[in-house]
Amino acid sequence: MPDFNARLSSADFCRDPFIVAPQYLLGAYLCSRVDGVFTAGKITECEVYLGGIDKAAHSYGYRRTPRTEIQYQPGGKAYVTLVYGMYNQFNVTVSGAGEPNCVLIRSLEPVAGIEVMQNRRGTSVLKNLTTGPGKLCQALGIDFRRHYGADLCGETLWISPRDETPLFQTSPRIGIDYAGEFRDKPWRYFIAGNPFVSKLPRR
Repeated sequence: MPDFNARLSSADFCRDPFIVAPQYLLGAYLCSRVDGVFTAGKITECEVYLGGIDKAAHSYGYRRTPRTEIQYQPGGKAYVTLVYGMYNQFNVTVSGAGEPNCVLIRSLEPVAGIEVMQNRRGTSVLKNLTTGPGKLCQALGIDFRRHYGADLCGETLWISPRDETPLFQTSPRIGIDYAGEFRDKPWRYFIAGNPFVSKLPRR
């Protein structure tokens, strides 16, 4: 059983995103304590977004808006956004101050508080609880109004270190057909053979 009291440190997040994603986040545990209720899931899938140059990133071209401002702080904060006015998406800010890079957490394997996740999601189907950015936010009670900018070394949202090093694969990211030459960058990481991923790789 992982040590949910342990946390990745601020220094762990302040690294190159292509190091943070596969070496620190994949296989680690995203934990939440919302309204006193604890839930956690193993990170099985994530995607890197490079704010400065990446046409798929909200901060492409170093765009600074009230929404993206948190990305310009040192890594280790929650960048939570609302998509289509309905679905929350949880990103981890990474790199040093002034570099608006982040890693989108796409899927989790439910580990703790599964009954709570089922109630929040309105389903008992384990594979449907956290296999998608919006699903996992609903399951863990993550909401942009409450958790945007949260310190990921804190007591509400945090990431506990992985207890084993997973084998992983890469593929193009999902749902970014508008991103030009960045559409096919292999910046999606997922645990090989794990059933708790959102989609199989694009052929």
